Amino acid sequence: MSEKATCQRFQYKGCNFLSPIYTIEHLEKLEHFEVRDSDVFAVTYPKSGTMWMQQILSLIYSDDDTPAVQSKSAMERVPWIELPNSNFEVRQSPRLSVTHLPYHLVPKGLKDKQGKVIYVARNPRDVLMSLYYLHNHLSTFETPKSFQDFMEQFVDGRVEFSSWFDHVREWYNHRDEFNFMYITYEEMKKDLRASILKICSFLGKHLDNEKLNTVLELCTFNTMKVNPMANYEKVPKKSNDGAFLRKGTIGDWKTHFTVAQSEMFDRIFQEKMKDFPLSFVWDQE
Repeated sequence: MSEKATCQRFQYKGCNFLSPIYTIEHLEKLEHFEVRDSDVFAVTYPKSGTMWMQQILSLIYSDDDTPAVQSKSAMERVPWIELPNSNFEVRQSPRLSVTHLPYHLVPKGLKDKQGKVIYVARNPRDVLMSLYYLHNHLSTFETPKSFQDFMEQFVDGRVEFSSWFDHVREWYNHRDEFNFMYITYEEMKKDLRASILKICSFLGKHLDNEKLNTVLELCTFNTMKVNPMANYEKVPKKSNDGAFLRKGTIGDWKTHFTVAQSEMFDRIFQEKMKDFPLSFVWDQE
C-alpha cells in the first residue's frame, strides 16, 4: 500500500501544483511581477539540474566572496519564484532565480526580452528515474504503487508541473520572445568548464582562471552532495534512506527500464516530439 502524501495536488491554468507549497494567489500575482533587465531566470523541469544552476549562478555572481555565498542555503541565494515566501520581487539586483513554471505562467515582462532566461533540459528518461526515487524519498509525495504506474503518470503529465514534453517544447518554441539560452544537463556533465563559460558569456560575466577553478570545484556533484547548503538535506523525508541529490549521472535509466518499458517510452517520445525542431544530445549517445 502506497504511503500518502503530506501535500495535495491542484491544477492552475493547466499545470499541476502541490498545496500548501504553492498557492493560486501567488501564481496569479507572479504573472504581473515587474521584471528587471538584470534579472536571471534559470528554467528547468523538475530533476533537470535546478540545484546545480542555483549553485552555478550564485557563485558566478559572488564577486569574490565565495564563503559568504556558501554560508547561505541554495534557496536563499537563488529562490524559486513560484514559492510564495521567495520574496523575489523585493530583492536587490541582480536578482537570481530558478523556476519550474511552464512558458505560459512566467511573468509577462520576461516575454518583452527583459531579464535573461537559461533553459536547462535533461533526458526525460533520467528525469523520470530521478522523480521516481524522489517520490519514494520525500514525504511531500505519495509513494508510487510501482515504477510502471509512475512511468504512466509521467508520460501522461499526471505529476507535479505536468508534462515534460509540453514544458520543453513550449519553452523552446517560444524562445524568440526572451533573452534565451538553451543548454542540456548532459552538456554540463560532459564538460562543466565549457558550460560555465557559455553561461558566463550569455550573462556578460567574466571569471578569471582562479575564480573559474573555484566555481568548478564547488559545482561538482560530489562536492554539492556533501554540502548541506546546496543539497537540500533538511527537506521532510519518509526515511533516512536515499537523498535529494542521488546520483547525478547520465543514463541511469538504462539500469531500470525493461525492454518493454524502453520501447513504450521511445514510442511515446517519438509521437509527442515528432515536430520538435531540435535534435537532443542524448539521442546521439
